[in-house]
Amino acid sequence: MRDDLLLCDPNDEAYQEQILQGVSRTFALTIPVLPWPLSRVVSNAYLLCRIADTIEDAKDLPLSRKREFSEMFINVVSGKQPAQQFAERVSPVLSKDASDQEHDLVAHTATVIRITHSFNSRQRAALETCVRIMAQGMTLYQEMDVSHGLKDQEDMDRYCYHVAGVVGTMLTELFCDHSREIDKHREQLMQLAVSFGQGLQMTNILKDIWADQQRKMCWLPVEVFRQYGADLRILAPGTQDESFARALGHLIGIARSHLANALRYTLLIPAGETGIRRFCLWALGMAVLTLRKINSDRSYEAGKRIKISRRSVRATILVCNLFTRNDRILRYLFNLTADALPGKPLAGQFAAPGSDNRRENTWIV
Repeated sequence: MRDDLLLCDPNDEAYQEQILQGVSRTFALTIPVLPWPLSRVVSNAYLLCRIADTIEDAKDLPLSRKREFSEMFINVVSGKQPAQQFAERVSPVLSKDASDQEHDLVAHTATVIRITHSFNSRQRAALETCVRIMAQGMTLYQEMDVSHGLKDQEDMDRYCYHVAGVVGTMLTELFCDHSREIDKHREQLMQLAVSFGQGLQMTNILKDIWADQQRKMCWLPVEVFRQYGADLRILAPGTQDESFARALGHLIGIARSHLANALRYTLLIPAGETGIRRFCLWALGMAVLTLRKINSDRSYEAGKRIKISRRSVRATILVCNLFTRNDRILRYLFNLTADALPGKPLAGQFAAPGSDNRRENTWIV
């Protein structure tokens, strides 16, 4: 029997399932569509990332303590430090802004880690790498002044990699571990995984511009907006500035092209792996619809104005489920839905920052 099929204490398993529903309604909906035991591993991976994110979001913690706790958590995931010790140090000093579920999750770090350490070596390596890169990256950006934006598009790409692209590569490794057929496409999938993650993250950034501004954060590239004559330092919600709208359209176009790569990624998954395809398609479909909403209302002043409706979410899930195996129709539906968006296929590279092939990969749809 494969060691990743060995379950932990049933109480640990029950806690993981219960807390996932508490900390993320979205992933509590999408992860179960994955085949078992892959869904178990991805659930655990999400909880690890959520613990790292909770440390980052702790407003009352000085940066030095965030760095200390992030490094400690990296060592906990890799088995170099006791999980209970980490929980006892971090739980009492978490921000009051953290939800009750997040407090509970951190307090039960040892429970989550016991499941992590039950996985096979390939799965554990994927999770450990993701947590390390994400936690260190988030700490780096916490130490930067991002109140008026990131420097340029390259900086935005780098940020998206640390918080989302690395998740794409982790999931790809887990998918490949799950299926030998998927593993045959590992090289191609890895080339597209970072782009998939960036498409989703850029969509979230564009959706949350004004909510982030209230937190004195901005993840938009200053240089891109300057090229269009817009100054991020003086913009406010509901702005009718045409230069801002054009710059926003530029970023929508880049995000659209990343999502086209996400479709390419999804269609590399064998049609018989319906659960994995649906997991990808649901996220992709909702991201495209969100970009359409942003594009049609570039002067929006609150996220609720461009939030897609529950009806649209249900319709997206229904259509994706209906045509999960049909590549031709999926391409047609993507082109039909994304046709109204600006932009054209990317001619560039979106490999992991620092990788040797950063100048070789071409992400053209």
